[in-house]
Amino acid sequence: MIPLVTLPPFNPVELILVVLLDPVVIVVAFLMGRSADQWQKLIVAGFAAAAAGALAIWLGSYLQLLPPRGPGSEAGLFVMNFIYGLVIATLAYVFLRRPVSRPRD
Repeated sequence: MIPLVTLPPFNPVELILVVLLDPVVIVVAFLMGRSADQWQKLIVAGFAAAAAGALAIWLGSYLQLLPPRGPGSEAGLFVMNFIYGLVIATLAYVFLRRPVSRPRD
């Protein structure tokens, strides 16, 4: 007989902690937000941070370094990573923006 795999139930508190402590989202959003020269690029920075964070968590689960998540948590994880990445990118853009270098005549 084939053993059944049991997944833990959906736990939103654990999902929030995973998102807030994901170093990949923080680093990608910070670097892209700091390098942005227009506010419209912050949306791209948030999406890139969410994609990188979701990929890192998937890879950690695949390599069994992280425990498996409950069903439905992948979509919530990506959306929350996007919002968190957007906030970090915006803070980096507003407070730590690099000066724009202009070409000399």
